[in-house]
Amino acid sequence: MAKSDLRGASADAMAALSDELSGASASDAAQLGEDLFAVATLLRAEPGLRRVATDSSMDAAAKSGLLRQLLDGKIGAPALDLVASASEKRWTRTRDLADALEELAVVSLVNSAGDDAEQLSNELFAVGQLINEQHDLRTALSDPARSGSDKGQLLRDLLGGKTLPATQRLAEQALTGSHRSVTVAIEEYQKIAAAAHNQRVAEVHVAQELSDDEVGRLEAALSNQYGRTVHLNVVIDPSIIGGMRVEIGDDVIDGTVSGRLADARRKLAG
Repeated sequence: MAKSDLRGASADAMAALSDELSGASASDAAQLGEDLFAVATLLRAEPGLRRVATDSSMDAAAKSGLLRQLLDGKIGAPALDLVASASEKRWTRTRDLADALEELAVVSLVNSAGDDAEQLSNELFAVGQLINEQHDLRTALSDPARSGSDKGQLLRDLLGGKTLPATQRLAEQALTGSHRSVTVAIEEYQKIAAAAHNQRVAEVHVAQELSDDEVGRLEAALSNQYGRTVHLNVVIDPSIIGGMRVEIGDDVIDGTVSGRLADARRKLAG
């Protein structure tokens, strides 16, 4: 669901909507995010409405007018204007409109964190790691027999008062099923949060905790290499024995002892 998944007309539409979103008031950011999440959910649940909203053969003003009439009083004016504008644009696939609105909602929640955006990114990573590491929690959050409200309450009980409000809200949004799993959704949200502040996210696997100096040097080196600030997610994995493995986007830098041993075994076998 990332911007990179949008192609052609959808990518152009997303770029234009992102510019429009940048003009939104910071004080309205949290509510704007909530409203955009609600509309994305509605479009996914109502295929007929989704088709109408993305029908390039239909008059743009007629589409935006229909959505304004349908949503007036149900969402705030900033969200209503953005959704109406979105309906007037061309979309490569009908599903792209809901995906774009969800991404814009995430950016709005990130903006609502203000100067705590870095903390938000760290907390999202920590929540994702917590769910990955706790089998019972991961099973409960993916259990189709549990209601969405029950799963949401489980997360609220777990995170209540321990994270930024935006972190908790995004963790709950990850339960809606718009991604393959809760942890995949949270990982994607963190990438969107980083991109919103012109950053990239690197996942670094090491055998033992890095010192602050080591983290700082690695961040500086990667930021210099990629031409923008790189945020590190450090994963402790004793199985790599030593060294480190860095994953950033599609790039993988494997300098682990386990990786070198595996490479040596492949060469011997060949």
